[in-house]
Amino acid sequence: MSDKLEVNSAYIDQLTVLIEANKSQELIKILDELHIADISEIIEDLSLENAKHLYDLISDEEKSAAVLVEIEGDTREDLLANLTAKEIAEEVIDNLESDDAADIIGELSEDKKEEVLSHVEDIEHASDISDLLAYPEDTAGGLMAKELIKVNENWNTLQCLKEMRKQAEDIKKVYTIYVVDDDKKLLGSLSLKQLLLTEKSSAIKSIVNTDIVSVNVNEDDEDVANIMNKYDLIALPVVDDLNRLIGRITFDDVMDVVKEEAERDYQMASGISEDVESSDSVWELTRARLPWLLIGMIGGLLGAKVIGIFDLENNFELAFFIPLIAAMGGNVGVQSAAIVVQGLANDSLKMENLFRKLTKELGVGLLNGIICSVIILGAAFGLGYGIELSLTVSISLLVVVVFAALFGTFVPLTLEKYKIDPALATGPFITTINDILGLFIYFMIGQAIL
Repeated sequence: MSDKLEVNSAYIDQLTVLIEANKSQELIKILDELHIADISEIIEDLSLENAKHLYDLISDEEKSAAVLVEIEGDTREDLLANLTAKEIAEEVIDNLESDDAADIIGELSEDKKEEVLSHVEDIEHASDISDLLAYPEDTAGGLMAKELIKVNENWNTLQCLKEMRKQAEDIKKVYTIYVVDDDKKLLGSLSLKQLLLTEKSSAIKSIVNTDIVSVNVNEDDEDVANIMNKYDLIALPVVDDLNRLIGRITFDDVMDVVKEEAERDYQMASGISEDVESSDSVWELTRARLPWLLIGMIGGLLGAKVIGIFDLENNFELAFFIPLIAAMGGNVGVQSAAIVVQGLANDSLKMENLFRKLTKELGVGLLNGIICSVIILGAAFGLGYGIELSLTVSISLLVVVVFAALFGTFVPLTLEKYKIDPALATGPFITTINDILGLFIYFMIGQAIL
């Protein structure tokens, strides 16, 4: 297996030549030596026809199934469309754990879902997948896998080891051994070292570690990610409302959630209202971007209206600093909003701390505003704009910076309170509002002084 492969355009071109020349044996040899992540990246970069050809050459079914899990978006959909329901069941689903299998089947149509599940030979595996499909994707239930090792508190260590061997046959990776009671309620975890060092006749209940963190099956996926990050966990047990152990979530599942949330927040901060990929159609990309462009355009019209309200004919020099005031207000607002959104995302900022956070941002805004206003006062006066105009711009900048800092803090906290994604506040929403209000403040102060 190769250590690290750089999948660049030159490498893709080389593979394309081999595919079009139908060098199957050479390609199979290359695929056997490549890591799953590298193969999935290569397939995503190939044309659809070449991607299908290369995927079909993966000789090991477990590897091909794992590659399919790694592939994202339309490419995976196209590869699945190329397989019959029976092929999906036998070549893909049978080689995956329940959580990954549920993700694959979840992308199929309702009719094909049922058909694929009907071809899964392992009835228990099919039942587990069906159970997982019933949970929303953005919950702990939608993230978890059913495969885990659990032992009863009343077993002795010898019986425990025997049962663990049986359960481990169907599990690719063992992260934790969970201990349950006769009603399958989660009691704690078991240390493998402690198990090996304990007398064979000793009951498991005597060595169980009851200090364990778990989540309810309906817990939000972002909260799950925060819990695993806070307690530095590689696996997290999932329980139902009766505290019965029903699954486990691993760190790789949470990494996917973190990645998706980061991508969604970045898109929203950039004024993209829907979750889109670069491979989506022109209409889908336009539909995702257009709403905030229209809002920005309306904001520009309102800004123009604000400018029109005030008399610039006798104070035309005020127009020279309009871009400065608008840019500073927008930048400060986005900075404040970004810090608040980050704090809400990683759970380090609580809604109960609203007053303290606003007070802190007031202090930061004042300090930044004073520094910037002193600099602009000296710069404007030095450039010959006169003391009155220089004071107008300096005072306006101070007020705008303080207002933008408070506004940028208050808006995401308000959105969070009303269960609206606060990442919305870091995009065009903040900049547009701050542009309008910043100009209004600037001209009001200009009218008073000049």
